[in-house]
Amino acid sequence: MKPDFNLTLVLSRIEDAIKPFPKAAMFALFERGYNSLFEQLISCIISIRTLDETTIPVSLRLFEAARTPEQLLALDIPTLTELLYGTTYPDQKAYTMHGIAERIINEFNGELPADYATLTSLKGVGPKCANLALGVATGQAAISVDIHVHRVVNRWGYVHAKQPEQTLKVLEAQVPREQWVDINRLLMPFGKHICTGTLPHCSACPVLEWCEQVGVDRHR
Repeated sequence: MKPDFNLTLVLSRIEDAIKPFPKAAMFALFERGYNSLFEQLISCIISIRTLDETTIPVSLRLFEAARTPEQLLALDIPTLTELLYGTTYPDQKAYTMHGIAERIINEFNGELPADYATLTSLKGVGPKCANLALGVATGQAAISVDIHVHRVVNRWGYVHAKQPEQTLKVLEAQVPREQWVDINRLLMPFGKHICTGTLPHCSACPVLEWCEQVGVDRHR
């Protein structure tokens, strides 16, 4: 890790650099008014192994039919599966969403608690989706580590971890809480468009001076 690494300055430069690119799906949907915890959680489930370019239109199509647990549970599985067409494993995600909606109605009187332990107790909801939904929908301090975040911070040398779950623990220990939501908001588009998995755009990177370029053999 380079001794003068300044996370606040790094994130500021990245914020400027990603302005020409689309926002991460969950943040884009939030700005369109889909900002309830339930909507954010459902969109995150849609996003699993699915590109943002698909996640957003599929989420919008679903929300035209159902934006609440009650409305979603009123859809039968074949209809819900059809609405989820385009995402990966639409039938599996349909059953997952039905199960979540049913628990919210039966156990929480239709109101999803803004609580990490509760969210991760829902079948099909892991740490990434729980933290992302909480961070975007409620503003709670939460770090969501997807493939882009995991790659970027390890490439910098800021984290040394093999698995996203390990990266999450290190980031929670090292990043000030007021910057936790920014980690996914900024690093997801940065990793998708600039610090890419193969042939990263190092020549155009705004934070190259702080990057150890761990694992980078070839770049643009």
